[in-house]
Amino acid sequence: MEKAERRATMEPTSGRTGRSPGHAPAIVVLIATLVLTGCAGDAPSALDPAGYGARRVEGLWWLLFWISVAVFAEVLLLLGWALLFRRGERTKVRRGDPVRFVAVAGAGIPLIILVTVYGLGLRELAALGDGPDDSATTVDVTGHKWWWEVRYAGRFGATANEIHIPVGERVRVRLRTADVLHSFWVPELMPKTDLIAGETTETWLHAERSGSYRGQCAEYCGLQHAHMGLRVVAQPRAEFDAWLAKLDAPAPEPRTEAQRLGQVAFTQGTCAACHTVRGTTANGTVGPDLSDVGARWSLGAGTLPNDPGHLGGWIANAQVSKPGNAMPPQPVPAAQLPNLITYLESLR
Repeated sequence: MEKAERRATMEPTSGRTGRSPGHAPAIVVLIATLVLTGCAGDAPSALDPAGYGARRVEGLWWLLFWISVAVFAEVLLLLGWALLFRRGERTKVRRGDPVRFVAVAGAGIPLIILVTVYGLGLRELAALGDGPDDSATTVDVTGHKWWWEVRYAGRFGATANEIHIPVGERVRVRLRTADVLHSFWVPELMPKTDLIAGETTETWLHAERSGSYRGQCAEYCGLQHAHMGLRVVAQPRAEFDAWLAKLDAPAPEPRTEAQRLGQVAFTQGTCAACHTVRGTTANGTVGPDLSDVGARWSLGAGTLPNDPGHLGGWIANAQVSKPGNAMPPQPVPAAQLPNLITYLESLR
C-alpha cells in the first residue's frame, strides 16, 4: 500500500502525454529555413539556364533527379510489400527465388542505370568540351584574393569583376590565378572551372539572351571567399563592340572643377600607387584598373553597392566592409574626399 502511494505521488499530474511541445517551434523554424533558402532574389541557379552549356547541365540534372525518384519509389514499394503482404505468409519459398530477385533487383537493374548515366555523362562532357573556334572573342580572367581581373586578347586596357560578351556567340575564357586556388562559376551559363596555380585552364561562355548573370568563386580561397563575385553582361554585338573599344581609350577627362580636384587627389595621393586610370599618371598594378569604376555593378567584387556613400566608406577604410582584403585605409583628407568620390563616379 505504501509503495502504491509512493508511485502515485511521483506520477506527473499535468496531463502531459510525453511529447515535448518545445520541439514544435524548432521544427517549424527548420522547415521555414529550408523553404526560404532558395528565395534569395540575386541567387543564380543552374536550373534556370540562359546558355547552351548550362542547358546541357540542366538536362542531365533532371535526368538524374527522376532516376533517383524512380529508384526511391521502387524501394518504398518493395519495403511496403515485404511488410504488409509477406508478413505472416506461411508458404514455402523456393530456394532459387531470393537469389534470382537479388541478382535482378540488386545487381542487374542498378548496373543498367549506372552504365546509362555514365554514358550520358560522357556525352555531356564531350558537348561541354566543344568550345569556340580560333576566331572567337577571348577573355583572360585572373583570380586574385578576392577579385577578378578581366582582360581581352588584343586590348590594352582591363576591367574588374565584370565580363562583357556578345549574345549568341561562344566566347573563350582563359583562367589563371595570381595566388591561391579559385574556381570560376556562372551557373546560368556554364559549369565551374578551377583556376590552378601555375596553369592556364579554359572554359567558354554562351548566352542565348541579353542580360546580366551572376558568377562566383566556387573554391574556398580564404576569409573573403564569399565576397568574390562577378557579373557576365551579355549584350548585342554592336553594344559589345562599343564597350570593348573603350578598353583601349583613355578614361574620361574631368568636366567639372570637383572632378578635376578629385583627379589631382587620385594621381598625387596613395591611390595611384596601386591603381591605374588610363590616360593619367596613375599606373599601379596591385589593385584593379579603375578606368571605368563608375559604371561597375558593385564595389569589392559584390561586397557593396556602387554608390557615392559606399564608395566613400570603401576609400576611407575598406577593411570595415571586407576584412582581410589588400586595400589598407587611405589617408585622404576630409576636404578632398568628396571631390575624389565625384571623380571616380565620373569614370564610365
